[in-house]
Amino acid sequence: MKNWIDVTMTIFPEMMVYKNKDEKKPKITVRATHEVNGHYESSIYMDLHTGTHIDMPLHMLPQGHSSDDFNLDSVNGFGVVVDFSSEPTHEVGADFLSRYIIGKGDIVIIKTKNSYDTVFNPEYDYLDASGAAYLQACGVKAVGIDALGIERGVPNHPTHSILLGNGIYIIEGLALKEIKEGRYEFACIPLKIAGVEGLPSRAFMRAVELE
Repeated sequence: MKNWIDVTMTIFPEMMVYKNKDEKKPKITVRATHEVNGHYESSIYMDLHTGTHIDMPLHMLPQGHSSDDFNLDSVNGFGVVVDFSSEPTHEVGADFLSRYIIGKGDIVIIKTKNSYDTVFNPEYDYLDASGAAYLQACGVKAVGIDALGIERGVPNHPTHSILLGNGIYIIEGLALKEIKEGRYEFACIPLKIAGVEGLPSRAFMRAVELE
């Protein structure tokens, strides 16, 4: 049995965040020290879409549900890693995804050139609407990507709308540098927060032994 690989972004104050927005950078404050208080405690302020997280339908759909109706099974299970990192373009589309065997109920994880960025790149790779529609037609249950946003600069957010509108959760901010394409078991455990549009998560993968 292969070991689990942690594919979660590490949270720290100067971590890479979407568009380098200051409000998305975690703020960690020490509230008590051993010297003054006899114990150590700290607090964190963090945007719900910082680092590795799951988008709820409410994030982009006015009538979409929040975390109150989140189904944990939808982001845990088996699926495939597709490797787009050597492609010359930025748009992950249907033509590329059709090279892979993607089954109903799979979780599809998209590795791109983003995995090798150490600072935010405004020209990041993303899933376009044709790719989202292809994955929806395949019957996948979740889509993950190593970008901090699954689409980029497209009016009306069609990729989000196609996926979230069809009950397909989006996992953004995966750390996939050490992951190769192939079949994997995927585990994604979010924080249990009521009534929100995004859930910070811990994510793990392990390769599936093919018989």
